[in-house]
Amino acid sequence: MGYQPDTGSADIPRERRFAAFRRSERLLSGVRPTSIHDRLTELSALHEPSTDGVAAYDLDQRPDFYGDGIARTLEVRVAGLLGKPDAVFFPTGTMAQQAALRIWAERSGNRTVAMHPLAHPEVHERRAYARLSGLDAVWPTAAPRLPTAGELRCLGEHFGSLMIELPLREAGFLLPTWTELVELVGAARERGAAVHLDGARLWESTRHFDRTLPEITAVADSVYVSFYKTLGGISGGALAGSGDFVREARAWRHRYGGQLYQQWPAVLSALAGLDRELPRLDEYVAHARTVAAALARVPGARVFPEPPHTHQFQLWLPYPAKALDEAGLRLAEERGIALFWGWLEPGEPGLAGHSVTEVTVAAEALTWTPEEISEAMVAFLALLQS
Repeated sequence: MGYQPDTGSADIPRERRFAAFRRSERLLSGVRPTSIHDRLTELSALHEPSTDGVAAYDLDQRPDFYGDGIARTLEVRVAGLLGKPDAVFFPTGTMAQQAALRIWAERSGNRTVAMHPLAHPEVHERRAYARLSGLDAVWPTAAPRLPTAGELRCLGEHFGSLMIELPLREAGFLLPTWTELVELVGAARERGAAVHLDGARLWESTRHFDRTLPEITAVADSVYVSFYKTLGGISGGALAGSGDFVREARAWRHRYGGQLYQQWPAVLSALAGLDRELPRLDEYVAHARTVAAALARVPGARVFPEPPHTHQFQLWLPYPAKALDEAGLRLAEERGIALFWGWLEPGEPGLAGHSVTEVTVAAEALTWTPEEISEAMVAFLALLQS
């Protein structure tokens, strides 16, 4: 689809949304917006252990210098969590994905990558893999789901690598079954292709697969994970893989301009996110099913997928996006109840006249009961109709 529901309608200034949601007493989707002062306070508080499981960090140590020190601490920890020999911090996922795909292209001698047309490099990275690295893409399927092993075997073009986005965000945060994933990877191996996981949201996929992170990443040659999409970090992510892969990735990070002098704020927030969010993700995913079921009972609503595969899913309603945005902001401003971020009208076949938002069940959503969600939606729809 290529939409970004978190941005909301262009007619609503970001400042109004930020203020309304930050002051709200209750928040159903996502995390509460924080100011610059809030984030600085959070980082300063990391000097002492907190009550929510975040460890203490020595803030009297020197800052990192071109990726050493605390930045290296984060890389080692992520490699251990993912069960890979090593990992390297990247300031952006766009840069990390380019580095990974380029490495596999050069090793295989084939600059063609098999990926989905809804994959992040196609939709949200301005096709940097093609413009900057000279790579080509082939699509095993255009259906709004991950490709099957059969589709990959029937692909009439040779490719050097397969990129699998887990979960596939634009299709509704969809995940395959474990058997489907293993078979897809096996089909890529039959073709002699390397396998790269775009695991920006891989952290929350373990419950669906009923596998640990190392078990999931073991099927791939390399994996990218994000530090801000789920963990609440400031920015950045990491590439993990074999030692020689990571050494090459470091070289490409430098060439692409990602060898930052200091990156300790992003690193500290990532470490805190690993401490705070990873232990709670299973709870988020479980409660997302409760939230989705309550929202599905709203007249005219459609939840997809049902039940959700992770703690994120799509909610569709048969109203204009601009009206939904305004009603949501009024509910937050007038009653202190913030339900959803922005809405968009992607014009999906069979859903004409419907708008969509992405629902993210995080810590603040855990206190919501189905009855409270239903009551809040009644108030939301009343504002919409007025």
